[in-house]
Amino acid sequence: MLETVLRTPDERFANLPGYPFEPHYLHVDGVRMHYVDEGLRNGQPVLLLHGEPSWSYLYRKMIPVFGAAGLRAIAPDLIGFGRSDKLTNPLDYTYQRHVDWTHAFISALDLQDVTLVCQDWGGFIGLRVAAEDQARFARIVAANTFLPTGDHPPGEGFFGWQRYTQEVPVFDAGAIRATADDRNRPATRRGGGLRGAVPRGTVRSRRPPVPASGANHTGRPSV
Repeated sequence: MLETVLRTPDERFANLPGYPFEPHYLHVDGVRMHYVDEGLRNGQPVLLLHGEPSWSYLYRKMIPVFGAAGLRAIAPDLIGFGRSDKLTNPLDYTYQRHVDWTHAFISALDLQDVTLVCQDWGGFIGLRVAAEDQARFARIVAANTFLPTGDHPPGEGFFGWQRYTQEVPVFDAGAIRATADDRNRPATRRGGGLRGAVPRGTVRSRRPPVPASGANHTGRPSV
């Protein structure tokens, strides 16, 4: 049974640089899932699945390119991320549940002949979905991801990140992304701090909503 659901206030997403897209929503298994839907409505769909700790903003520069090419770009926020609902009970987040939510999302939109673009956890989830519903998918682009088979360990880096996400008192996704972005910039362009690497609004939008009790919650995919 799902526990309390939180939603990040809309003002956190106002005036984000490079992200002018109208929000779209549908409900999967009792929770609201947000997605970007741009380009030709009858165009071949390109399904863009983000990883952790990100959301559909990850694909902001790719979405207009797909639309200009006559395709339909669809970028959902996984449950617990972006504009999608956040469940406050960590036990509500499982690998299987993310797969099921994604299956339900694709079925609700009745997507066919899909090109799947998946990154990080988007690959863990999306590749499973594509394998289980092959008739809907035409091609796959996998970036910085893999499909766990369960017959060998994924590596200490994976387990280290898993421990961090589950044990850190406050999961500041904006600061984490800013640090990663800063490392990937040339030295002469680095911001010199956690919040210097990306626009202030981008960092703000990734902060989790804070309930009245003062506790901090955020969606954390668990295995």
